[in-house]
Amino acid sequence: MKTDPNKKRLIANRYQLIDLVGTGAMGQVYRAEDILLGGVTVAVKFLSQALLNQKMRERFEREATISALLGEKSIHIVRVRDYGVDRNEIPFYVMEFLEGESLSEMIKSNPLSLPRFLSLTRQICLGMESAHNGIMFKGELCPIIHRDIKPSNIFVIQEPTLGELVKVLDFGIAKLIQSSDSQTHSFMGTLAYCSPEQMEGKELDKASDIYSLGVMMYEMLTNEMPILPETSSFGGWYKAHHELKPKDFERSLNLPKELEQMILQCLAKLSSDRPQQVSEIFHLIEKLEEGYNQTSNLSGLNLPELDQKVDDSVATYIPSIDEICLQSYWPSDKPQQKIVFPRIINSAGGIFATLWVMLDANDIINRKSSIRYNQFVFLKSPHPMVLWITVLYNMEYGARWLPCYLDLKTDNGQRVARILGESGNYRILFFALNQPEECKHVMTSTLASKQCQILKDWAEYSQEVRGSAQGQKISKKRLKEEFEKLKPKIILKLESAYGDNPTELSG
Repeated sequence: MKTDPNKKRLIANRYQLIDLVGTGAMGQVYRAEDILLGGVTVAVKFLSQALLNQKMRERFEREATISALLGEKSIHIVRVRDYGVDRNEIPFYVMEFLEGESLSEMIKSNPLSLPRFLSLTRQICLGMESAHNGIMFKGELCPIIHRDIKPSNIFVIQEPTLGELVKVLDFGIAKLIQSSDSQTHSFMGTLAYCSPEQMEGKELDKASDIYSLGVMMYEMLTNEMPILPETSSFGGWYKAHHELKPKDFERSLNLPKELEQMILQCLAKLSSDRPQQVSEIFHLIEKLEEGYNQTSNLSGLNLPELDQKVDDSVATYIPSIDEICLQSYWPSDKPQQKIVFPRIINSAGGIFATLWVMLDANDIINRKSSIRYNQFVFLKSPHPMVLWITVLYNMEYGARWLPCYLDLKTDNGQRVARILGESGNYRILFFALNQPEECKHVMTSTLASKQCQILKDWAEYSQEVRGSAQGQKISKKRLKEEFEKLKPKIILKLESAYGDNPTELSG
């Protein structure tokens, strides 16, 4: 058995190669340890020795640059940390090491369930939209067209607080769209996922990536390709993408009609007939996902018994949680100023916890596309109290902190903690300053399972301990001090995990 000569090699006096974990068209990827950071696991990608010409070196460096800049913008794009050339003059770059599986492995035998499809597709859209929105390159904002969106370039990892987290990989054939640049009219990509215009070697825009996404979404839901050529040759695929109508979805899948229509629209032969922005797809996916989550959450609540004497032919309409929130008015006992407070809402659909927030109207608009982060800090003594931290963060507007406190010696504090722990989520209701007559926006924030359990444990523990008015003041003061210490740590986490959409994080 041939020994890998790169094993145990030290690169740049910093990266100790451990083993080969992957090979591709452009090179090899090794798992390595960053010895300067105490052995943190990283991935090191080398350009293949067979491609050591100036053009490929420049392309490899461009891939590293694009990934590095995009990785700073979005949690859904693999992050590049370093770039260099080894002693043999072979270029390499260092990126975060991902442990998980590719989307192609996930759908190899079975299609995805609708909830899982919605969750993963929403994140894929975020990564793509971040690339399409562009990076600052040589003083110019340059949109990035991936040109190779396919299941093997989508990687899914298990993140402790987020659950399944999507990473878009391989910007090796991505294109920076610069005003002074013209694209080479040549074909690059993967035949089964290429848009008609891509196969013609034409100049590409966002709609080409959206076609590839449409092919992939169809495959994720059906485990089949929407079109199949007579032969697997370039000519066969060229004809298929240009002439064959995508297959309809099977009725047995019971998919939402608007989702089917959106996917088929993505597969339109003419780029002008497709959605022109990934955000159009994202907004539909988000709406469907929120609707599904509401249904799931309601099914898990203790709903009141319906009067059996009511005529079964008369349907009783129960509004959704979001509809109830949007019909809410700012409480008359609360001042109309920038404040945050918890509130329990009782409805025919159950009982749920909410966080009420008043902000400037423009601030509410600006915060709609943000990471939602939550964390809970418990102080047992001298008075049992919880600091409930919610943060809305995006790169353009920074962090909007929404802290509040739960006194676990009060009935209300106990109930909020228990409801949060049992439901695993809460709604954030936004009201504009001096406009208390209506809720302007509703956002959902979910809790990690560990958070749910500790909230219930804290509520249980607090029933057995004493508290006092003086102790409450001391506990709140200490939690405020702890909050100030936590802020920079939370900001670092958010900056490293930034995406363009309300992706969930929990502390």
